[in-house]
Amino acid sequence: MSMLKMKYSTLRRLTQTALLLSWSAMPGWASELNGSSPHGTNIFAPASTPARSIADLSVFVLVIAGIIFIVVFSLLVYCVAKFRGRATDAGREPAQVYGSTQIEVAWTIIPILIVVVLFLATARVIHAIQDVPEPAGAVQVIVIGHQYWWEFRYPKLGIVTANELHIPVSDPNHPTPTFLQLLSADTDHSFWVPELAGKTDLIPNHPNRMWIDPQRTGVFVGQCAQYCGTQHAKMLLRVSVDGQAEFAAWVRTQQKTALEEAGAVAGKRVFESNACMNCHTVAGTSANGRFGPDLTHLMSRTTIAAGVAENTRANLRLWIQDPSLTKPGSLMPAMKLSDADLDAVVSYMETLR
Repeated sequence: MSMLKMKYSTLRRLTQTALLLSWSAMPGWASELNGSSPHGTNIFAPASTPARSIADLSVFVLVIAGIIFIVVFSLLVYCVAKFRGRATDAGREPAQVYGSTQIEVAWTIIPILIVVVLFLATARVIHAIQDVPEPAGAVQVIVIGHQYWWEFRYPKLGIVTANELHIPVSDPNHPTPTFLQLLSADTDHSFWVPELAGKTDLIPNHPNRMWIDPQRTGVFVGQCAQYCGTQHAKMLLRVSVDGQAEFAAWVRTQQKTALEEAGAVAGKRVFESNACMNCHTVAGTSANGRFGPDLTHLMSRTTIAAGVAENTRANLRLWIQDPSLTKPGSLMPAMKLSDADLDAVVSYMETLR
């Protein structure tokens, strides 16, 4: 039994290594995610119960597939070596065997048993993830997918933010799972943070749900995993798992309205006199748009344009000046502001913390 466990463990490590190598070699958004995260993205480093269940099931399936491959490949090599043509055969055919009941029963029953085992293992994991009841102390978040950004609403806390989801850590002494209701404002999207949970689609007029209980703090990067248009590959998201005290402090900050600063009056006037306020909301002002992200606490986010660029003054200025330079195909129009108005608006945006 110990020898069997050693073989299973070795095969598991080899499988993980091969998949990690293929994952790191993937072009496009996989490398972009690794560049955005302090720790990279590792599908074999689950930090939440659903992700751990999926990872364990994946390894179990891959181990079975690896065993099948080894057995079939070994038999193939054996047959090629043992029954290869020889000069002494003089063109004669080998002995023919017909109607082996034992072989036919074996290659019928064994695959059936393998499929049944995989089905039962998968059904158990699906049930364990999808049918978990929501406890009273859970954090509720409504996730709305837009082209091409994420909106996060906390109905119990009165908070609306975008692209960067903040949730508390769920340690064994203080379990605090987060339950997400997934909605779409336009087309199909897919919410995927590999280290926290599996992919779940956001389908118009068809609410979905998922839950996560991150057991360590940190920033976990994710991606829209369903092609949703031109900027699908740059519809990134960041999940910041905070300690209980840090999350409470973040909630208090987000519940405040925008602060008035004397030096930003000119920028606020430009913001409110253009179409900006028709698409964006800034709490405590007349801006009450719903088409674009809520900007009340814009500068509390580390990125802009759904994770495409760092939230710096230079990037923010370029984004407002012409979004297509940062994110071609973005639905945010270029307002064609003068340099003076552009600088004023950027200065106003920098006060929204």
